[in-house]
Amino acid sequence: MAGEYREYNYVAADTIDVSELEPLDPETKQIMKSEFSTGIKLTLFYYVFILSIPILNWYAGEFMFSRMWGGMTYSWFFTSIVAMAMAFVIALIHTTLYEKRLKNQAEQSPAPADGRRIG
Repeated sequence: MAGEYREYNYVAADTIDVSELEPLDPETKQIMKSEFSTGIKLTLFYYVFILSIPILNWYAGEFMFSRMWGGMTYSWFFTSIVAMAMAFVIALIHTTLYEKRLKNQAEQSPAPADGRRIG
């Protein structure tokens, strides 16, 4: 997709006054709000998990520092393996919700006014 656009108008930095920009159309505004909402929820979920590990290390140290296999502790397992898996799952959830949202909006508005087509 990004490779399709060969020509564009170059705009030097600090040459656009944000207050002079046209307001977003309602469809784009709705997309941005829903993307922000999804991103905040998934970020909070990940941060709660990551911040729970030091708390568990403090209050459940006997369990968290016990050995699983190969000398790896539960603390390291949650910090490395589970956290990485969560990042992939969060990316999958975000991508799936985004594609679903685009599909729903494409079905609701078949002909955009400015001729652009999303998705």
